Amino acid sequence: MNPTHPTQPALVFIHGFLDGADAWCDLARGLGDRAADALRVDLPGMGARAGEPGPYSLDRFAADITTQVRKLSRPVVLVGHSMGAQIAELVAQRLDAQVRGLVLLTPVPLRGTGLPDDAMRTFHALGGNRAAQRELRRNLSVKLDDGQLERLGQLGDRVDAAAVGIFADLWNNGHPSGAEPARYRGPVLIIRGGGDAFVTAELISSGVMPRFEAPSVVSIERAGHWPHVEQPNEVARIVGAFLANVEPASHMPDALDVPDAPDAPQGWTRAFEHKSADAFADAFAPNVVLEASVLAKPVAGVDQVKTVMSAASKIYEALSFTHQAHNDMRDYLEWEVQAFGGEQMRGVTVLTKNAEGKIVHVAIHHRPLGGALKFSAELGRVLQGQVDTSFFYRSA
Repeated sequence: MNPTHPTQPALVFIHGFLDGADAWCDLARGLGDRAADALRVDLPGMGARAGEPGPYSLDRFAADITTQVRKLSRPVVLVGHSMGAQIAELVAQRLDAQVRGLVLLTPVPLRGTGLPDDAMRTFHALGGNRAAQRELRRNLSVKLDDGQLERLGQLGDRVDAAAVGIFADLWNNGHPSGAEPARYRGPVLIIRGGGDAFVTAELISSGVMPRFEAPSVVSIERAGHWPHVEQPNEVARIVGAFLANVEPASHMPDALDVPDAPDAPQGWTRAFEHKSADAFADAFAPNVVLEASVLAKPVAGVDQVKTVMSAASKIYEALSFTHQAHNDMRDYLEWEVQAFGGEQMRGVTVLTKNAEGKIVHVAIHHRPLGGALKFSAELGRVLQGQVDTSFFYRSA
């Protein structure tokens, strides 16, 4: 490797179930020079190392990658897909300060998916069955063309049939440390495919996001379980923006490290993870004002605003922040949610903060209108006796 800057983090790509290092080709091409010296690993038993025998375990995979990364003698950003996201977390635990960022792409929770035996029989039956493997990839993707499908399929064809069920059980059963908060405390980016029927928004919301302090979460439209193959340029754009935020800090000598300034978006997203009034209060200035399309008039003051926002966060069944922008004292966040048994809503939130980094004004714009009115009525019902009913629309 010949990095252009000796302290610029190297990218380390960790593939998922039945894939290999070649699955990252399109994304690496989209990242251009930034991925020219990236480390694209093949896990034992898969890819170019398909002939390596077991025993296989998540710990073995993590130890193997940890050894390779330590030899780089430079900081890294780990990029893990699906089961590879589980492994990336374990590597981050082992390498600690050498890891400057963690990108989890359609991540399987470290605790595992916990699917029942009946569901897992489908994955066990993939061993040696070329047609079934391709059908599974087709069903879990949105925009794989025939060439991409065949390229991924050929990676799966290499895997020993007897090992396929073992690998499936690894991601399904997960790792014991998945029951605890993540030990890695650095920047985290979570990317999911908007059409992924396996790693759903609800699975990320319940099994991945709560493990981290303030992860950025992005959903990619017209992508399923392999966004880095289905929409490589969009993934490259998102990862590139994440790297731009991570790398300035990576270039600073450790002796110059200073505590981060208060960050309004992180406080806001963290509050949604905890779904508590106190968590929202921590992000707000005392005189905060909330305006929203689900409110008939503004709500003012930290006590009232935190009460409304805490109740609203609990109505959401799943929430993903998909895009973010910053200008001066304002932050703009696009999001998508599920509520009322899977009903989809989208919108934009504008946060205005003061010099101390506390939020002084919140403007939330929901769409579609019917969903916003329904949400307002439910919010009024939940907050009856706590917030005056005049703030809410009475019916959808």
